[in-house]
Amino acid sequence: MTTTTARSLRAGDRLREAIRTAEATPLIGVFDMFSASIAAQEFDGMFVSGFGFAASHYGLPDIGFIAWPDMVGFAQRLRLAFPHHHLLVDIDDGYVDPEVACHAVAHLEAAGASGVIIEDQKRPRRCGHADGKLILPLEEYLAKLEMVLATRRDLVVVARTDATEEQEILRRAAALAATDADVVLVDGVRSAQAVRRIREVIGDKPLLFNQIAGGKSPRLSLTDLTALGVDVAIYSTPCLFAAQTAMRRSLEELKKADGMLPEASIGVADSTALLERNISRHHATGRRESGLF
Repeated sequence: MTTTTARSLRAGDRLREAIRTAEATPLIGVFDMFSASIAAQEFDGMFVSGFGFAASHYGLPDIGFIAWPDMVGFAQRLRLAFPHHHLLVDIDDGYVDPEVACHAVAHLEAAGASGVIIEDQKRPRRCGHADGKLILPLEEYLAKLEMVLATRRDLVVVARTDATEEQEILRRAAALAATDADVVLVDGVRSAQAVRRIREVIGDKPLLFNQIAGGKSPRLSLTDLTALGVDVAIYSTPCLFAAQTAMRRSLEELKKADGMLPEASIGVADSTALLERNISRHHATGRRESGLF
């Protein structure tokens, strides 16, 4: 696909085109505009991670604190700065109520998001790689999912199950694949063998795999995932965890050095140069070409 053709497609359709490629499409988890600015230099797609957003916006764990207007506001800022990147947004359980889920989806689509992930957890919810997850009855989740699918126009919808027992995982994966959802995600899948079994039961429906450091899923390369039949790979927390590691190390060194800043470091000019690229007027022509607004 030519660049001009790609920009003429809506955000959801551009993500669909990427998903249809032969190799697994990576989407990098970002937690704020600064992490997105760095990720955008290396990858074409971003995942707006609930884990990262809860940590950065509220300073709280990923257990259901996110309010949908906050997530919509973040998506708006991202799209303005990165008009051509894929933006897949984690909306947890749709913020509990099906009507709220549909309202949030409509706002996210209007903001230019490429897609959303909606899960079958019930409150109190947990990170997909944590213990103690509770799930809705399948019929209740499917009813919510169908309302979301009827609301979206172009938006890619990823149907996610947080089931943990093998037979229930396969039952739910097959049921999600039978809907009009674009992609299926089983979160917290524990082995490559399990990925193969899920791939078999969902047929031709695209499959998404979530990797998170310290999570329940195995560490797999994009080459490995492609061989397993995975179409999309989201990396929820590489930016967040790298920032935590680097900030802790930097401040420990500053303390040891009696407050003396290091000689070798990114400085004001480097950081400003990165951020100047996000000024909206620099993207005005690109937004008109893309048809996003």
